[in-house]
Formats: sequence, C-alpha cells, structure tokens
Amino acid sequence: MLKPGSTIGILGSGQLGRMVAMAAARLGFDAHVFTDETDSPASRVAAKTTVAAFDDEAALAAFAKAVDVVTTEFENVPARTAQFLTETGVSVRPGANALAIAQDRVLEKRFLNEAGVATTPFAAIESLGDLEAALIALPAPAILKTRRMGYDGKGQARLAHNENAEAAWTAIGAHPAILEALAPFEREISVVAARGADGAFAAFDPAENVHVNGILHTSTAPSSLPSAMLDDAIAATRRVADAFDYVGVLTLEFFVMRDGRLLANEIAPRVHNSGHWTEAVCVTSQFEQHVRAIAGWPLGSTERLADAQMTNLIGDDVDAWETLVADPDVRLHLYGKREARAGRKMGHYTRLVRRF
Repeated sequence: MLKPGSTIGILGSGQLGRMVAMAAARLGFDAHVFTDETDSPASRVAAKTTVAAFDDEAALAAFAKAVDVVTTEFENVPARTAQFLTETGVSVRPGANALAIAQDRVLEKRFLNEAGVATTPFAAIESLGDLEAALIALPAPAILKTRRMGYDGKGQARLAHNENAEAAWTAIGAHPAILEALAPFEREISVVAARGADGAFAAFDPAENVHVNGILHTSTAPSSLPSAMLDDAIAATRRVADAFDYVGVLTLEFFVMRDGRLLANEIAPRVHNSGHWTEAVCVTSQFEQHVRAIAGWPLGSTERLADAQMTNLIGDDVDAWETLVADPDVRLHLYGKREARAGRKMGHYTRLVRRF
C-alpha cells in the first residue's frame, strides 16, 4: 500500500482529474498532474503540474520518476503514453490495455461480447462501401459513430433510412467507424464500480441517467428497476473489470430494453459523470474509491446514505449558483473553469431527495 505522503500522478487535467486530486489530498497524498493544457481545473488544486505533450517522452520519463503511481482522468489519453510510462517501471492503473480497448468502439464491443456481456448488433466500417454493405445486415434506423474519440454526442450520425448512408459518412468526416443497430431502449443506467489491486470488487448503486442533446443531464440513485436486473448489471460490470485485470474505478453504461434485456453501451475506464452523486451521499465517493484502489488500499464502503439526483450544469446553467448554494437540500460542486461555453460542463449539483 502507498503511504500517505506518496505522490499520485494524473494524466489529464479536467474536472475529473481535479476531483481525484482533491480526494487524494484528503487522504494525505500529493497529486502531480500531467497535461497538455495551461491553467486547467486540476492543476489549480494539484501539488504539482507538468505541462507537456502526451507524446513527449522526456517529460513523461521525468514525470514517472516524480510519482509513485499513475492514473488517467479520461480515456482518450493515448494508450501509447500509458504503455511508455509502464515501461519506465511505474505502476499505471488502469493499464494501457484498458485504455486502448475503450478508445476504439469496435474493440470495445468485441471485448464486451467476449466477456459475456450483450451489446447491440454492430459492424466495423472503413469506407462508404462498407457502410452500404453493412446496412443490408443492419438496416436503418441505425447510428454511425467514429471508432475513436467523440463524446457527449460528437462524432455521431443517425441514419433514418438506408439511403442516408453517404450523408452520414460525410457527417462523421469519413473516418473509420462503427455502425450500431438503434436500440429501442426504455431507459439508461450506469454501474460505477471499483476493483482493487487485490481483486476486491465494490459497486455503487446503479443510477438512472437522462441525456439531453447527447450530454448527461441527470443521474438518479437509486434506480427504480427491479433488484434482480440491477444485480445482473453489477455482475456484468464485474466480469468486465476482471477480464481487464482492472485496478481503479470504471463505469459500464447500459441500455434497458423494453423487453427487459440489458445491453451494454460503453465502458468508461475512469471515474464518471454519472457517479458524481456519490460524493454527496455515499460513505466513500467514487473519487476516494479510485484513489484507494490505485494506492493499493482496501476499498471503502459504497453504502448510500440518502436518495439523490445529480444534475449537470452546462454552459450558462452555472449562473444559477447563487440560488443553488442557498438551497439546504443541494450540494453544489463547481469546476473552476474560467469561461462558460455552450455544451461545456461547468459543474454539477446533487439534490438530496430523501434522507435515511
């Protein structure tokens, strides 16, 4: 186990890195952020920041010598960066393999299926011809997504009819892609869970999620789904974590189909927006849990002390801070970003719906 006073390296410097750094500090660790951005949210709460490109091997080597373990705040840190750091001898948790798979939607879907977790039918797309051929087996309505990058609804195009193939291909920039059958789901849930260095596993109560314009709007815990279905979602998440030999917090998002089936949507190998409510109402937040796991500490209790709903503050929504901070049932968390822009996550608040 890492002792208090050790240094946790964080690749990335957005709000997730900021919250991990804050949790690390509370447990007596220093955080050292590696980022390609200046004046970032995480750097303003970290003990130290290195600003360099993610492929700057000299800077990465110096960073590795200065920290005791490395983690990532978002899955689009280049997998090669994590692999290089591993080769220097420092522990990287989660490992480069989890990042590489989560960064490629085709590899991700294949991995899930191999782990015994169902997904929507899909096909790998490299060209317009591939797309036109795939639409014979997976006819529209369907959704075309870039294989790599893309989040909060970016890099996606819906196909209402097979004839929309060329327009959809152009809309995503003619990049390698995945075609997914459109899932007529009833609702969406996510399981935020942690796996320790010793293989121990602990999941928070699955939350129900609502998206607006492709961005998470609310996460409500607990879900109103039957407990047996929620147990199945947690069990599937554990299979994924074990298959990765994962260390840290990860999230598995699910579509809940009208016939009761659960279909995994995507893996997030990191702390997750849909788990922000845990900091307000759980014995151990997802951020502390992640720090515990990567430091080799025992996992904390995931007990939920109240029912809650987390709401994202997007763009100018943050202007409501004065009203929110005056509400006794609300816990407000702002990310310290300098400028509010349309579609930008500026903070969140968690409303206590029912105290126990």
